[in-house]
Amino acid sequence: MRILVYGAGVLGGNLANSLYRQGKDVTLLARGKWYEEIKRNGLSIHHYFGRKTNVKIPVINGLRSDDRYDVIFVVVRYTQIDSVVQPLKDNASRNIVFVGNNLKTDELTKALSKKSVLFAFAMSAGHREKDYIRSVSLNKITVGNTKGTSSQENFIRNVFSGTNFKVVYESNMTDWLICHAASVIPIAFACYYTNGDIKKLRRDKVYVNRIMDATIAAYTVLEDNGHEIMPDSDKDFRNPKFKKKYLPFYQFIFATKLGKLCTSDHAMNAVDEMSALNRDFKAYIGQYGDIPKQWTDLERDTNGYLICRNDRKNDNT
Repeated sequence: MRILVYGAGVLGGNLANSLYRQGKDVTLLARGKWYEEIKRNGLSIHHYFGRKTNVKIPVINGLRSDDRYDVIFVVVRYTQIDSVVQPLKDNASRNIVFVGNNLKTDELTKALSKKSVLFAFAMSAGHREKDYIRSVSLNKITVGNTKGTSSQENFIRNVFSGTNFKVVYESNMTDWLICHAASVIPIAFACYYTNGDIKKLRRDKVYVNRIMDATIAAYTVLEDNGHEIMPDSDKDFRNPKFKKKYLPFYQFIFATKLGKLCTSDHAMNAVDEMSALNRDFKAYIGQYGDIPKQWTDLERDTNGYLICRNDRKNDNT
């Protein structure tokens, strides 16, 4: 089975590295100087838990229309998704999996209507240096189809067969990704509130409660308008004990180097992506009424990182 990982950032690099080192026929698509680095010296990853790996993975810097792969994992930033649609549409490969933050599932499924389109989120994080990726990867991926479309679970499990990936298949990835945005964007707000120094929040229960209040308010809008709250562990968000359950999680990510790698390292290096994700999330829940005050109040305390960029974006449209 021929696999292309389209995008060589942290998520794409980790996915390609893991699959390649476990015997899969993987090609990586990279651009510019990063392509030259990988082609010349291989893909280097410094793993958080101490391991360093380097693989001479096959790498290309463009997708031709006659290139044929059994599956293409598209792992680009949210702000870059629109730019890859036409090359994917023109390409002969049928199976496309978009990996990462995504609030355009219906739009992409329609744009690539002649393809089999799935969506996924991989549990890895970190940042890219000049000649290597610094990251943590749990080799876990949630992947699936959108509601009402055909399940491709057998195909996906075949893709990952023989690897140590934990694959969670979901048949409603639209709601899964919307709910993920509802929980991750407020954490990005926290990174901007502290200018990236999230350790300042490790004992700030008031602010942590504000984060959870914003997520709960967004969940309420979504569930009240017919969306499924996912994952299952968040379905009890209306329970008064919900915040108590998650308080240790937030305290952990705000107090540890691992938490910094998984949150602020990405947020501070991808302000435009998080700004666009926040803008589109607000547009999504805004169709049901006013944006919850808990959300807009938290957004306002981000030192201009997001609000100014969103205003400039709106001015240009």
